[in-house]
Amino acid sequence: MNETAASFRTGQTPSTPTSTPTPTSAPTPAFPSNRTCPYRLPEDYTRLRDEPGSLHRVTLYDGRPAWVVTKHDAARRLLADPRLSSDRAHAAFPSTSPRLRALRDRPAGFISLDPPEHGPRRRMTISEFTVRRIKDMRPDVERIVHGAIDDLLAAGPPADLVSRFALPVPSMVICRLLGVPYADHDFFQDASRQLLQSTEGADARAARDRLERYLDGLVGAVGAKPGPGLLSTLVSEQLATGAIKREELVSTAILLLVAGHETTASMTSLSVITLLEHPDQHAALRADPTLVPGAVEELLRYLAIADIAGGRFATADIEIDGQLIRAGDGVIVTNSIANRDGSVFEDPDTFDVHRSARHHIAFGYGVHQCLGQNLARLELEVILTALFERIPTLRLAVPVERLTLRPGTTIQGVNELPVTW
Repeated sequence: MNETAASFRTGQTPSTPTSTPTPTSAPTPAFPSNRTCPYRLPEDYTRLRDEPGSLHRVTLYDGRPAWVVTKHDAARRLLADPRLSSDRAHAAFPSTSPRLRALRDRPAGFISLDPPEHGPRRRMTISEFTVRRIKDMRPDVERIVHGAIDDLLAAGPPADLVSRFALPVPSMVICRLLGVPYADHDFFQDASRQLLQSTEGADARAARDRLERYLDGLVGAVGAKPGPGLLSTLVSEQLATGAIKREELVSTAILLLVAGHETTASMTSLSVITLLEHPDQHAALRADPTLVPGAVEELLRYLAIADIAGGRFATADIEIDGQLIRAGDGVIVTNSIANRDGSVFEDPDTFDVHRSARHHIAFGYGVHQCLGQNLARLELEVILTALFERIPTLRLAVPVERLTLRPGTTIQGVNELPVTW
């Protein structure tokens, strides 16, 4: 490893600063941008996508420059490149908001680890997310989904689909998988929302503290009295043997709990909006339920809710598609832009449930590809099938233009979705 790469791996300053992209006279757009439509790219992102080249300079909230990757092939190559680090605690990591900067010193779970440390931590949890394990979970997921629809119908219209359905379903599923009491869902849903959506660093830290205390208490409880679920397994097989430290286990549990319900809840809400706003595609899906798995992939591509999850920084110089990324440069793979690459997806701004879109990067790519993607696919397939079968007249209760969208600095979605039927 050369001196520059070694210094960035250890967090030291290299002897020759190389962390700032070569100056340019052209103005760089601010990043990230907010959506004005639940399923369309922001105008700034469309312009970046349509410009020549695979990488473009942007300016982050604190004035720091970074590279945004806009082409699908370049995104996959860079996400698999070991010269890009995911270490969120490092000063060179491209934080896109005060929230992320404020959490830089807190354990971020295995998503913030690079190989070789990343692999063993990820493998500790992978048994619960295999294709076979997720297939076995289908009956439980179906019971949860239909139970939530029963409650929705019993309460009657109008309803907020987020609080009454989109959020409870994945919360119940991830609670069952982890062994977290669903009775505590109001607490961890509120803390998760604050953690992911706070605009102030102090608020994000407070939410993280609340979740740490809660899950540390659960770790102690299952250590004294083991029960079902992944959390108990990790305590007995990893913590008790010294394979993982307690704070590392707590940070992993936070990652799984928060990501396990927030992302699927957001995908559920935006998927319903997208289908209702594209009645021809909605009709095709209802006429042929075998299209549902493919439609889920297209929705994942089209919505790409984890826009800022692909943050990295270079630990060594990287040349790609004629562009030099210097050691220390921040690099952000923006899923929504790469998933609208017209060289890979024909007519990319069109939502088409007949499209073969499995090669999207909504779940990332490489060693950090989303651990829970098989579970997310299962939940979305069951949710969309059951919801529209049982409530065929489901429709938005307000025009889509009146929905309040989350900012570009967090998981894309809506916190409220008024519907009727």
